[in-house]
Amino acid sequence: MTDYLILAVAAFFAGTLNTVAGGGTFLTFPALVYTGVPVVAANATSAVAVFPGYLGGAAGFRAELLAFDRRRLVRIALFTILGGLIGSLLLLVSSNAAFSLTIPFLLAAATLIFAFGDRLRAMAEKRSRAGGDGWLSTILVSVYGGYFNGGLGIVFLALFSMWGMRDLNQMNGLKNGLSFILSAISVAIFAVAGIVAWPQAAVMMVAATAGGYAGAPLARALPLFVVRAIIIAVGTVMSLVFFARLF
Repeated sequence: MTDYLILAVAAFFAGTLNTVAGGGTFLTFPALVYTGVPVVAANATSAVAVFPGYLGGAAGFRAELLAFDRRRLVRIALFTILGGLIGSLLLLVSSNAAFSLTIPFLLAAATLIFAFGDRLRAMAEKRSRAGGDGWLSTILVSVYGGYFNGGLGIVFLALFSMWGMRDLNQMNGLKNGLSFILSAISVAIFAVAGIVAWPQAAVMMVAATAGGYAGAPLARALPLFVVRAIIIAVGTVMSLVFFARLF
């Protein structure tokens, strides 16, 4: 029961963080590993736990998504599906030992992406190509998301800036929509492969949904820099913990 309480608390605050600024993976994945779930299964279960939140986010930006060029949206979605499929399959063929070696670097990369997300977007805007939607960059980002989705939202936003997009609401809608599609592919593959810890996932999905709902008023009350500082601190600590586990 203690393990499930830990997972529920982690998922609740992960849902809250995802609503406010992102970074929920920094809590769900380490909590699963701490409670004894093997690292590959923990990564898959973490993806399942935060999956419902993406649908809610996409629904919230439904008007912006409907205003997006339909053919272009379908093309981007297909690239996302392909990349998510590749990334998810890569996780399936990764042993726990091999994945354990990559975890600290993935967590550290996700933390840096989150910490310097605004600068990444600014740099991307300088190199923007109006009307573009590079298939290779979309697939590469989606491969990362299918394999390990920490910081995925920031990477998507930077990618959209490179395409020349400037409407943040439309960018957020597209980010949530593509994240939902990518996660749906990953969740389906992980479920069929039998690597999801479903009892833990069920508890965390409920808690993450509640946390996401609770995050809305918190987002209005807390200064963004405070939330960002907390997420960066958690990501840094978790990265160091997993680096220490290597030795």
